[in-house]
Amino acid sequence: MQTNRATRLLALSAALLVGASTAALAQVRPHVVPRTASAPVRSTYSSPANAANKADGVHFGIRAGLNVADWSGDAVSTVMDLAELTNGAVSKEQRTGFHAGAYVTLPVGARFTIEPGLQYSEKGMALVGRVPLEQFDFLNARVTATSRMAYLDVPVLAKAYITPGLYVYAGPQASYLLSNKVRVEAGALGFEAYQQDFDVRNQFRELDFSLTGGAGYQFGNGLGLSAGYDYGLSSLDKNNRFDAQNRVIKASVNFSF
Repeated sequence: MQTNRATRLLALSAALLVGASTAALAQVRPHVVPRTASAPVRSTYSSPANAANKADGVHFGIRAGLNVADWSGDAVSTVMDLAELTNGAVSKEQRTGFHAGAYVTLPVGARFTIEPGLQYSEKGMALVGRVPLEQFDFLNARVTATSRMAYLDVPVLAKAYITPGLYVYAGPQASYLLSNKVRVEAGALGFEAYQQDFDVRNQFRELDFSLTGGAGYQFGNGLGLSAGYDYGLSSLDKNNRFDAQNRVIKASVNFSF
């Protein structure tokens, strides 16, 4: 009797356990991760246009390079006519110098900047004469007069980027004459026999105005290369005795910070 009673209690306990387990399982729902659209991935890559154009903020920079300077105008035409009359005894040559200075780049659009600057620049030209007699050719006697002009240039450039890094520029330029000395040199047989500098600054205009333009490439690391041309608009002679204007071909290396 007691055995049957114990058996019924065990069966009832088992039934209760199975029921409780079934109820618990029924209340537990599987966790399903909701499917959502993939969020766009934000790239930290800097646009090549912005990196190379330097048009994404204000930048300061330094620039230096080579000048190949000359004069143009009626006075120079007269010199060339004289050179023809003297059978090459007098000739005109370009003067090689340098320029160096600083600038600031101001963005005005996605691919446009304004770039004012300040730089030292060497300009001028040279006249070379020789003894016009064949019997003295062996002496290689030469007399050279070089106008050694030094200016403080203030260009204001408008730059437009054609592709990331590649740009063209143009703008006005005002120049202040710091010094102008004519160096006269004479020599023969490869030896220099005479050299003298003459200060002629007071014979030339202090202010010179020109248009400048060119093209260049700005790398993303700040380094840049450019080439340009200065076209002088002002007559150089203060007393209007002759007409001549500055002409300068420039090749530059720059770095923007």
